Amino acid sequence: MAYTFREARLANGLTVVGEIEPSALTAAVGFFVRAGTRDEPLPLMGVSHFLEHMMFKGGASTTAEELNRAFDRIGSRTNAYTSSELTCFHTAVLPEFVPEAIDLLAGMMRPALRQSDFDSEKGVILEEIAMYKDNPFWVLYERAMEEHYPAHPLGYRVLGTNESISALRAEQMRAYFDDRYGSRSTVVALSGSIDFDRAARQLDDRCGSWGPGRGPAPRARRPALAPRSFEMRDPKVNRGYAVLLAEAPAMDDERRYAASLLAAILGGPDNSRLHWSLVETGLADTAEAGYDPRDGTGDYMVYLSCEPERLDEVLAIASEQVAALRDSLEEADLDRIRARVATGVTLAGERPDGRMQRLGRQWTYLGRHATLEQELERLRAVSVADLRGLLAEFPMRPCTRGVLRPDAA
Repeated sequence: MAYTFREARLANGLTVVGEIEPSALTAAVGFFVRAGTRDEPLPLMGVSHFLEHMMFKGGASTTAEELNRAFDRIGSRTNAYTSSELTCFHTAVLPEFVPEAIDLLAGMMRPALRQSDFDSEKGVILEEIAMYKDNPFWVLYERAMEEHYPAHPLGYRVLGTNESISALRAEQMRAYFDDRYGSRSTVVALSGSIDFDRAARQLDDRCGSWGPGRGPAPRARRPALAPRSFEMRDPKVNRGYAVLLAEAPAMDDERRYAASLLAAILGGPDNSRLHWSLVETGLADTAEAGYDPRDGTGDYMVYLSCEPERLDEVLAIASEQVAALRDSLEEADLDRIRARVATGVTLAGERPDGRMQRLGRQWTYLGRHATLEQELERLRAVSVADLRGLLAEFPMRPCTRGVLRPDAA
């Protein structure tokens, strides 16, 4: 399929971008708001995620049930998510239902934020926080991020805490919404079989009256990091867990392509250094590495789980694999992983909802468009020398090391 890129900017500053292919069998629409945990004052930690829930409660003239039934009538696949740096509301539909999908999403983006809905949903958020406390990975990861980014919003918890959510008031949420959900902080991404001009006119009609808000929140550049180490004990766990975090290239750094390949070589789900040295040998049941680019910075993460008595041994082997990575890289490693990563990127790009997500995140972070083919070419262009050069500046040496063990008692 040959997708055509289109762009429009409404008079109030809202940006509409699209990758359009009339022969596609589906269509996707997403509203991307540059508002996440990183943009929250500490006392309001978790308000972005809470607000994501509230958007599904309906507008001034609609209820949550009416909104859900309307999405069901058009057979849409509708969802939302909140990260540390953005919030996204998205849907995928058959092409004939695109106008209804845009209308519903646009209306959802201006919620009533009723006190009764706020009060009832607060209980849901607190239950979600409690559920995540039963997940060893999230318990360890959230603590590791707090240690890795001390006194910085990147260390805040996306869900917030019991204390911050319990203390949050509806009027604080409304003020945050007015500040962060303006037209200048919002990108609408379209993909698939869509009449772009018609969609842009419809969005102008539905969203053209939105105020600009404060615009995209200014974000500090790369935070200063210092080595940190911690250990947690929990009587409810029966495995040993470890998270290692290290500095990595930012989202706007062209070396992000090399960084994604490097993380896959070290700890992709199959046929990686950590997999062969720890999982295939039976020492660990999980040994993975990942790369998360952010605005102004980025993270490498290694995650391990194993029998508690083997945790120190597993950590030592993982550290050896990281230390040996630069000098042991071979062209065969790169060829194998590059093909796998390219396959994953291409598979996601075959569906309009995958393209919509890539386009929306790309424009929200970078304010520019790169085709799928251009991104694949950048992956193919990465060399072993590029990987070694990247490791010279970002050596993947753990800056934060956290472990979670069963309670000794």
